[in-house]
Amino acid sequence: MEFIKCSVAGTAYGRGVTEVERAMAKRMGSPLIVNDERITNGYWIHEPHSEVIQMFFRLLAICHTAIPDVDEETGKVTYEAESPDEAAFVIAARELGFEFYKRTQTTVSFMELDRASKKKVERTYELLNVLEFNSARKRMSVIVRDEDGKLLLLCKGADSVMFDRLAKNGRQFEEKTKEHVNEYADAGLRTLILAYRELGEEEYKEFNEKFTEAKNSVSADRDELIDEATEEIEKDLILLGATAVEDKLQKGVPECIDKLAQAGIKIWVLTGDKMETAINIGFACSLLRQGMTQIIITLESPEIVSAEKAGDKNVIAKISKENVKKQILAGKAQLTASSSDPYALIIDGKSLAYALDDDIKNTFLDLAIACASVICCRSSPKQKALVTRLVKEGTGKTTLAIGDGANDVGMLQEADIGIGISGVEGMQAVMSSDIAIAQFKYLERLLLVHGHWCYRRISSMICYFFYKNIVFGTTVFLYEGYASFSGQPAYNDWYLSLYNVFFTSLPAIALGVFDQDVSARFCLKFPLLYQEGVQNTLFRWRRIFGWMLNGLVSGIIIFFLCIRALDPESYRKNGKTAGMEVVGATVYTCIVWVVNCQMALAVSYFTLIQHVFIWGGIILWYLFLLAYGAMPTTISTTAYKVFLETLAPAPSYWFVTIFVVMAALIPYFSYKAVQMRFFPAYHGMIQWIRYEGHTDDPEYVNMVRQRSIRTTTVGYTARSIARDNRLYHLNLERQAPQS
Repeated sequence: MEFIKCSVAGTAYGRGVTEVERAMAKRMGSPLIVNDERITNGYWIHEPHSEVIQMFFRLLAICHTAIPDVDEETGKVTYEAESPDEAAFVIAARELGFEFYKRTQTTVSFMELDRASKKKVERTYELLNVLEFNSARKRMSVIVRDEDGKLLLLCKGADSVMFDRLAKNGRQFEEKTKEHVNEYADAGLRTLILAYRELGEEEYKEFNEKFTEAKNSVSADRDELIDEATEEIEKDLILLGATAVEDKLQKGVPECIDKLAQAGIKIWVLTGDKMETAINIGFACSLLRQGMTQIIITLESPEIVSAEKAGDKNVIAKISKENVKKQILAGKAQLTASSSDPYALIIDGKSLAYALDDDIKNTFLDLAIACASVICCRSSPKQKALVTRLVKEGTGKTTLAIGDGANDVGMLQEADIGIGISGVEGMQAVMSSDIAIAQFKYLERLLLVHGHWCYRRISSMICYFFYKNIVFGTTVFLYEGYASFSGQPAYNDWYLSLYNVFFTSLPAIALGVFDQDVSARFCLKFPLLYQEGVQNTLFRWRRIFGWMLNGLVSGIIIFFLCIRALDPESYRKNGKTAGMEVVGATVYTCIVWVVNCQMALAVSYFTLIQHVFIWGGIILWYLFLLAYGAMPTTISTTAYKVFLETLAPAPSYWFVTIFVVMAALIPYFSYKAVQMRFFPAYHGMIQWIRYEGHTDDPEYVNMVRQRSIRTTTVGYTARSIARDNRLYHLNLERQAPQS
C-alpha cells in the first residue's frame, strides 16, 4: 500500500512521480509518494485552508489502532498496524510532519508543526473511545479530548456512508471532494473520506453511558446495540477531505489470470473497492478489455436518489429491488440478442444486496454465468460468502476462493477450496483456508501443474486398483467354476493375503505420487490440459468401466491360456501332469507379471522408485516362493518347494508365463495405440507435438488451443486475439471496395 494522493479542503494534492522517484522513496524506507511541494516540508501552513490541512493530518495521526515501535538507538519509529491501509496513513502523516510516536490505553502522542510558532511541538490527546471498523459500518472513529479540553470525534470511512453523515454546514468542500474521489477511483486508487465534529459534554456523557452499556452486554444482540449507539454520535460531521492509496497488483497477476482463463476456469472478482477502482483493476489484469460490452447494475438512477432523499426506507427498498430486477432482466435480454459477443457483468454492493434475494438470485446467477467476467464491487464479507454459496449450489460446480484479508474469511470457508495468501494483510485468511500461498501468481502453478498432475494421478491410481483386483478376482471365480464350485481354492492362503500387500500395491502408490503425463513446462505452456479435470475426462464412468473391462479380459486370457497350456499335457519329463499347486502358482505368476507390466505401460514418467516398485514386485514374488516353499509343510502346505523343484526346472512354465503376459497385454496396447494415433486426448496431442518437435510452432500450438471447451474471452491472450480479428475484418472491408 502506498499513499499516493489526497484531497483536502477541496484542493487535490499529490502529483505524478517517475519510477526513479518511486524507487528512491522506497530505498529511503518511506512508502510515501505524495510528491507535492505545497504540503511537504511544512509548506502546508502557507495554504489557504491550512487549519483544515492541519486537522486532516492530525486525524490520520490519531484515528487508527496502530502500535508505534521506537528504535532506541536511531530514534526511528515503525508501526504495527492491522492493515496496510492504516500503516500507509500513519506513515504519510509522519512524513508530512505529524509523527505519531506513543500510545497508551488512555492517550495518543504525536509531534506536529505549530502554525503560529512554525516549530515542532508535542501534542498529547486523551483517548476516550475507539469505535472500531467493521464491514457493516464501513467506517472507524475515535473520540479524543485535546489539550484545550475540547471533545472531538474523528472519523474516516467509505464515501458510500460518509457523505450521508455530513452536517449541512460541513459540506463546503463536498462537490470538489467527490470530483477528486472519482478521479482517484478512475486511476485505480482506494479512497477514504475524512471528517470530524466537536462534541458537547452532555452529548458525550449520554453517548458514553449507552456505549459502555452496549459493550458490557452479553446478549445475542450486543453488536446491534453497539451499532445503535455509534449511529447516534457519528452524524453531523464536517468534511475535511479524502485519501487515495495505491494497492498495486502483485507481480504476475495478469499472466496468471490469462492462463487460468485458457484453462477453462471462470473468474469472478468480489471486492470492497469502488466500482471505478474495480473496473480499472479489471482492465489492468485483463479481466476487462476494449470491445467487451459492460452490463453495469447500480442504484444511481434519479428515481432512487430522489427516494433516498425522501427518507422512507420501505419505499427505497421496494423501488431499489424493482430497479435491480429490471436491470438484470434487461441484461439477460441484451445477452440473448447478441450471444456471440463477450459481456462483463459489474454490480455494486447495494444492488447485490437485492440481487441475492431468494426471488431474484437465480435470474442474477443465469445472467452472471452467461457473462465472460463478473465483478462485484463494494461487497461486504457476508455478500462475498453469499455469492460463493450461490455459485456453488446454483451451478453444482467446484468453487475455489482466494483472498488475503480478514474480510475474505467467510468466502474462503464457503467455497469448496479456500486459498489464503499470506502477507501484509495478516494471517486471518491463511488460518481459515485449506491451502496457503505467498503470492497470487503461485495459483497458476498450483492449479495448472500440481492440480492437473494430482487429478491424473489419483484417477489413474483408482482405475488401476479396480483393474488389478478384477484380474485377480476373475481367475478365482473361473477356477471355482472349473472345479464345479467344490470350494477348492485356486491359490495358497498366503498368495491371497499378500497380493494387495506386497506384489501389486507399491506400483499403484508410485503412480499416484510420481507420474507426470507432461512436464511442468508444458502444463504451463498449454493450460488447456487443465480442462481434462474440468470435463472430468479421466474419471468418468466410461473410463472406470473401460479399466474394469480390461481387467476382466486380462483375467479371462490368463486363466484359459494357463489352463489349456498346462492341463492336458505332461508337465515334466517323467510324464507327470500339472497339479493344482502348479496351475495355481503359474496363474498367479502370470497375474503378477501382467498387472505390473500393465502399470509399466500406463506410466508416462518413469523414476527410479517406479522401476524399483514395478520390477521389484515381480522379483519379490519369486523370492517369496523360494522362502515360503523352503518352510516346513505344516506352514507352506501346497507351496512346499513348488518353485525350486517343480516350476523353475520346467521350460513350459517360463514359456507359458511369457506367452500369457504378451497375450493379456495386447488388447490394452492395441487400444492405446489406436487412441493415441487417431483420437488423442489433450495430453496425447501435447505428447505428440513434443515427440515431433513442434512445441514452439505457432500453428501446432493454435491447433491444440482450438480444442478448448469454450472460447477464451478473458486475459491478454483473448485481448490479442480480438485485436487480430478486428484488424483482419478491417482489412477485408478495405479490400472489398477495391475488388
